[in-house]
Amino acid sequence: MPLHGQRLSVVVFQSLPMKDIQSLCDDRRINIRKVGVKTISYPVKVLDKEKRIQDTVATVNMYVNLPHRFKGTHMSRFIEILNRFHGEINLRSFHLILQEMKERLDAEAAHMEIQFPYFLEREATGNSLGIQRYECRMHGSLQEVDDLVMEISVPLMLGLSVHAAGGLPRSMGRWGTARVAVRFNQFIWIEDLIALVEKGVVQGKEPPDSVESVTKNLGRIFAGHPAISWYSIMVENFTEGYATFASLESRP
Repeated sequence: MPLHGQRLSVVVFQSLPMKDIQSLCDDRRINIRKVGVKTISYPVKVLDKEKRIQDTVATVNMYVNLPHRFKGTHMSRFIEILNRFHGEINLRSFHLILQEMKERLDAEAAHMEIQFPYFLEREATGNSLGIQRYECRMHGSLQEVDDLVMEISVPLMLGLSVHAAGGLPRSMGRWGTARVAVRFNQFIWIEDLIALVEKGVVQGKEPPDSVESVTKNLGRIFAGHPAISWYSIMVENFTEGYATFASLESRP
């Protein structure tokens, strides 16, 4: 009860609904170039020529270019979109994911990068088989049209029949690495892309002569392949204390 001569004030608070900040217009005309989520560890299924599907774990980056008229986006929407496809990653699903990102986030362009290890059985010693790991990366963008680049890192190994001076066979060793990136005219299996790289390595008992010779061989093979519209190649050789490399890129 108020004391004599004092005035009692009553303030009433009204609960208001929360605003969707992402949908609000921004009149400051400040463009955010890219916004998204990165380094998501995510189980994915990729196409396997022999086994149909190979399960692996990818690192995923998803981001969009937002127009200046929007203030931001809800980051959880990226994960929601990814979850809808249940880890099925192929050329068709890549396009659909990018399309949904662009539409749901009302973005000018959508981008997704996934990097994952791919495993193939390879001859190890004698008739035994070993598992070889290949690092793969797919980068897709969608603005007006799709752009998808597939990258693979292929280890280049020494032949088992190369003998040291003492007459003992050398153990299998890594001579270097070929990293290739391609754009497609049509679908090509990861295994077939790896086989093209291995074909470009100088065949025979001796290791490749030089990074230049391997790079030129790969360029000739990739230039004549009907499924490949563009390629970039880098070959590295590991030597003691440093590495040598050669690279080339086809015309767009």
